[in-house]
Amino acid sequence: MTGLRAFTGALTFAVLAAATFPALAEGDPAQGETLFRPCRACHMIGDGAVHRVGPHLNGIVDRAIGASPGYQFSDALANAGAEGRVWTEGSLDRYMAGPSDYFPGTRMVFRGVRSEQDRQHLIAYMLAAGGRSEAGAELAEVAVAPEIAAILEISGDVPYGEYLSSECTACHRDSGGSDIPSIRGLAPSVFIAGMVAYRDGSREHQVMNTVARRLGDEELAALAAYFAVAH
Repeated sequence: MTGLRAFTGALTFAVLAAATFPALAEGDPAQGETLFRPCRACHMIGDGAVHRVGPHLNGIVDRAIGASPGYQFSDALANAGAEGRVWTEGSLDRYMAGPSDYFPGTRMVFRGVRSEQDRQHLIAYMLAAGGRSEAGAELAEVAVAPEIAAILEISGDVPYGEYLSSECTACHRDSGGSDIPSIRGLAPSVFIAGMVAYRDGSREHQVMNTVARRLGDEELAALAAYFAVAH
């Protein structure tokens, strides 16, 4: 797996987690403000916003999921952020449609907004009132390939990944090195993006191309899950 180091430097977590959702209908911030009124029981947004029962929503778009200083998120959201996922218009739309369906384990007690148009009004209002994340706004807008997104949706089998990992760790030692870095603790998004690039030939390395082409999506998901938690 020589060469994955290039991906860790070139692909930031937010870029890799960019949405692969279809274009969303344009929302009306004024209507969104009205729809947001029940949300104010838990969330603040705009000037002077602070955390309440739920986190404030300033700069939520393009912000890493489960990451807002001073607020303790559920493990489900914190782990998503650790994997490199961010709040985009698309992921917010899916989350608001059914929070516990999109992120099982979330502490948000809300059954969701059924109307797609209403969700777009809400997102438009959140953008108007809270803006985008400053960190996210500085990143290039790069769409993740559907193939990568599909593998990220697979729940990787960690024990299976450990079983498969011996071929990787034959070269990628725990201590790493200048040419062959350690891949333990690597975010799944980075690992999968690198392996898919070797598998489809967009990155060339004789050994890596051979190894990657032997691995299916389930195996990549398992390896990514294992290396994310391996220490």
